[in-house]
Amino acid sequence: MKERILIIGSLNMDMVIEMKRMPLKGETVLGNTLTYVPGGKGANQAYTSGKLGGAVVMLGCVGTDSLGEKLIGNIARSGTDASHIRRVEEEPTGTAVIYVDEEGDNSIVVVSGANGACDVEYLKENHSLFEESAYVMFQMEIPYEAIFYGIRKAKELGKTVVLNPAPAPDTLPEDIWESIDYLTPNETEVLKMSGQREMSMEGIKRGARCLLQKGVKNILVTLGDKGVLFINDKEEVLYPARSVEALDTTAAGDCFNGAFVAGLAEGMSVEEAITFANLASSVAVTRKGAQSSIPDREEVDELVKENCNVDKGGRL
Repeated sequence: MKERILIIGSLNMDMVIEMKRMPLKGETVLGNTLTYVPGGKGANQAYTSGKLGGAVVMLGCVGTDSLGEKLIGNIARSGTDASHIRRVEEEPTGTAVIYVDEEGDNSIVVVSGANGACDVEYLKENHSLFEESAYVMFQMEIPYEAIFYGIRKAKELGKTVVLNPAPAPDTLPEDIWESIDYLTPNETEVLKMSGQREMSMEGIKRGARCLLQKGVKNILVTLGDKGVLFINDKEEVLYPARSVEALDTTAAGDCFNGAFVAGLAEGMSVEEAITFANLASSVAVTRKGAQSSIPDREEVDELVKENCNVDKGGRL
């Protein structure tokens, strides 16, 4: 039986602008297309977990506008329970402007809007969802006070806590570090949070070890086309990425996170869940958009079968 997942985070409508290359400072370039795509890190992760078969419920906030209704509808279509998402009259639905170049790389500007209303009181009103869930996942696009309250509450209730620290804070309160079961930064985020500067595998490993010393149980560093580095106090393993031609990396990390927790919640080992999530995100980067790029369960299961006899990782 699948264990329940509670995902608390942001919902944004993404405005995706495709262009040949990113503008330099002070430069104007012409975009090729403008597309509206449901997004937000919390929503992307909830959508992924739901679409891949997880028993997911989401907490987050939107405005009382048409964009908010579209976001809620899209989340619900993934199979995620969106009935507890809050509609806020005072603020518009959050938006994100995403610039994507012809190499598939992206830059993102987020206007939080109603996401700021995802506060401590709102989480307290939904205490029962914490009690009913085995896994609780957060990102960093809602107020920090709510994130820290939610992590503390989840840990107090004995839940497994997953934090995707994006956008990366400079640091976290001391008791929060030790309340995190799985921390899932990318290479830039792990360096920022650990105070390391060297963008190399050794620098990334040093950064991850610094965060382990603060009390985090397990760290998964997403490395783009290099794969995922898994580190805890017992092992360091690199899980290589499946080789694909990337079209748009917008939701690759969110897809990985949503797939990883979905795998854990249905009983996969950590190794199996990482492999499952790696394969899911390898599909997402070959498609445009955020939630529109997420594969369905059948696609990922087929890739798992194809890769079951392939060496999945290497000790470092």
